[in-house]
Amino acid sequence: MHLLLLSLLIIAAGGIVPVLLLRFFPLAKCSAAILTTLGCLIGLYSILTATHFPFSISWEWLHCCALTFTFDSLSRIFLVPIFLISPLAAWYGVGYFSQPEKSLRVAVNYFFFALLIVAMVLLPAADNMLSFALTWETISLASYFLVMYDYHKESTRNAGYLYFLFTQSGALFIFAAFGVIFSFTGNLDFAGTATLPEGVKLVVFSLAFVGFASKAGVFPLHFWLPHAHPAAPSHISAIMSGVMIKMGIYGILRLYFLLAPSSLAIGQAVLVFGMLSGVLGILYALSKNDLKRLLAYCSVENIGIILIGVGMGMIGIALADPVVTIFAMTGALLHVLNHALFKPLLFLGAGAVLQQCGNGRIDQLGGLMKRMPTTGKTFLLGSAAISGLPPLNGFISEFLIYFAAFHALGHSHTIFILAMLAILSLVVIGGLASFCFTKVVGMVFLGEARTPEATAAGPVSLPMTIPMTILAGCCLLIGIFPTTCINFVHLGLADYLFFDASVTAQLTSVGNNLAIGCRLFLLLLALLLCIRRLFYHNKTVTQGPTWGCGFTGGTPRIQYTGTSYVRTVVSIFRPFVLLKESKIRLQAIFPSRTTYCNHVSDIAEEVSNRGLALPLLWVLGKLRWIQHGNIQLYIGYILLTILAVLLTLLI
Repeated sequence: MHLLLLSLLIIAAGGIVPVLLLRFFPLAKCSAAILTTLGCLIGLYSILTATHFPFSISWEWLHCCALTFTFDSLSRIFLVPIFLISPLAAWYGVGYFSQPEKSLRVAVNYFFFALLIVAMVLLPAADNMLSFALTWETISLASYFLVMYDYHKESTRNAGYLYFLFTQSGALFIFAAFGVIFSFTGNLDFAGTATLPEGVKLVVFSLAFVGFASKAGVFPLHFWLPHAHPAAPSHISAIMSGVMIKMGIYGILRLYFLLAPSSLAIGQAVLVFGMLSGVLGILYALSKNDLKRLLAYCSVENIGIILIGVGMGMIGIALADPVVTIFAMTGALLHVLNHALFKPLLFLGAGAVLQQCGNGRIDQLGGLMKRMPTTGKTFLLGSAAISGLPPLNGFISEFLIYFAAFHALGHSHTIFILAMLAILSLVVIGGLASFCFTKVVGMVFLGEARTPEATAAGPVSLPMTIPMTILAGCCLLIGIFPTTCINFVHLGLADYLFFDASVTAQLTSVGNNLAIGCRLFLLLLALLLCIRRLFYHNKTVTQGPTWGCGFTGGTPRIQYTGTSYVRTVVSIFRPFVLLKESKIRLQAIFPSRTTYCNHVSDIAEEVSNRGLALPLLWVLGKLRWIQHGNIQLYIGYILLTILAVLLTLLI
């Protein structure tokens, strides 16, 4: 416990020291990274070596309220990615922030970065409503200022305002749920929530789910992500996508376990939202040509996969089926850890591309594998991991969720249909994810450079390269040795679920079989590479232009674009996407220049704009006359409001 407090103090110091060393730009960056790394390593050591859970920390706040934090087995699962990813992002920032004239902005960014880490560490341990609300709001405010790093850009300010609107609106729903709990229990502790009536539990969970879903990026409350991530610095996007949005998943799980509802409807609803988020998230990602916007939609997809596992686990709890429960929950929580590895890897790779090319448009890149080999290879490995391909970590967690869904087919009626839909959703998600990242890797890293900026790109600095290499190694390591991670996540559920010995043994057996399969796959791949090397031994390998059927005057313009590559697949799902096309076809014998352009709109964003935002703006525009500048009438408004409140209290 004392080590954990020490780690938080050191991390906080990592946010203050750069402000004090403002004039010494390189020293300020390195001091922040060193202190953040030291604090996170101490924190990681403290939670991994803790011999007993739970343990508590409590402070008296304002001499009237207690801020209590209790760390248990579930907290530990969500703390590991925080302590693991944060120092890598901090060191990446040392290379990413390369302009001394922005030293003040960078120092402030490191301050809010440290504040975000401390708040995220405390949130999974918040043991009462006040502690939870304080840390939740701190996370929201700190991440808002991190998104606003390039505040001079109008697009960044709009993205920040949209994110702030979503995060504060979500907080209102969470606090409304807390208000309902308080009205029944009469205190701010979470301890009495399990005694609420079943109908009230359903209301509380529904309210809180809206708030947590907006933070996690669950469809249809997701569309702040594709605006905020392109606006934020890339390592901040890595933290927000890989770690911060998981706080929403934590909130859903924690509240569910605290309420202990018996209703099957909660698990079914979570499963449906998971399937919608997974399928539509990767579908929208497939249609995007901005690299970071594409990765933002992939976060929606992976949150969907996690919710599919969580929903299946909740259904298993309601049905008292230990196999479905343990496999689904373990797969979901393992995917939380896995996504916290390969998603930051992809965002850091995107940041390296942006720094070198100054552009994240997929159709304006190309040929970067030769110019940025480390970035290209690690990005390729992360792409395979997020697509759920063996022998990488994404395959392991998705397999466990598949296992639970197939086992749930043994139940009848509604559960059979939902389990079948979950399996089909995972299949569609996996297929579209593979297709999406063949597009990204092919257009960005393969082929020839499409612009002079891509031609002039080169390797990034070591502070940016090393974090990507470490994350790529972790993705491969978990795929080859999955049993340890599966057991770690499984133990994270010990404080909330009853473990059947036979199911635990079955889970371990599946983990061992997955390990054997992944190792054999890797061995086969290594064998094929050795055979290829043997065939080319002592042979001269030359380079030349790609064979073009006798036509050798090709240019990068004749390569596939991202739009043309995915157009057919996107058209298949047209009922679910708003696809707008404009084109000029070939006409006449000597045609003029032909053009083609398409735009895929997010259906949730369009409905929100047309059905809520625009009507609200119209109504507010009609009420603009109230703001007339007459101070006497403003005072009159205040007096009328006070009078109305007093009358309400008297009645």
